[in-house]
Amino acid sequence: MRLKQPRIAPLKDEEMDADQREILGERFKTGKVFNIFRTLSKSPKAYKGFMRWGGYILSDYNDLSPRDRELVILRAGFNWKSGYEWAQHVRIGKQCGLTDEEIERIKAGPEADGWSALDAAMLQATDELTSDAFITDATWARLSELSEKQKMDLVMTVGQYTQVSMMLNSFGIQLDDDLTLDPDLAK
Repeated sequence: MRLKQPRIAPLKDEEMDADQREILGERFKTGKVFNIFRTLSKSPKAYKGFMRWGGYILSDYNDLSPRDRELVILRAGFNWKSGYEWAQHVRIGKQCGLTDEEIERIKAGPEADGWSALDAAMLQATDELTSDAFITDATWARLSELSEKQKMDLVMTVGQYTQVSMMLNSFGIQLDDDLTLDPDLAK
């Protein structure tokens, strides 16, 4: 975690106005409202747009498999040193089929032993996007197993979670009570 306390405090239930209660309403019905949503809802119009785009990335409209999507989300979050992003998506990644060993190996990156050629290529593409905002021709060629739409979705997924990581890190959004900070991201 980059910050030990929030720069922008998450809204408490009693602080929410009618608009904020409305946009977070469904989340109250389904369970806990995460700190990210309590913080981002301080800007209701931005929150609505953010949720529409993020909803696409996490939906079946994204042609990456859920496992592949989580692979690149976790790598992007790790590269951006986003403790919150990592902790949330470790849980989601496991639900999507990533193993504990794979999740740990994501931290080592595309050169780690054990990746399929496609997994290594997607991790390499993520590294290139999070360091230079560009996938090289060589890496693009290694993604040949993916359809054109899947390649587009890979770039859009890394872009979305780059933005999410920037907000989480800069706003100082703290872990929800049920999450544990990965020691590799405690620095």
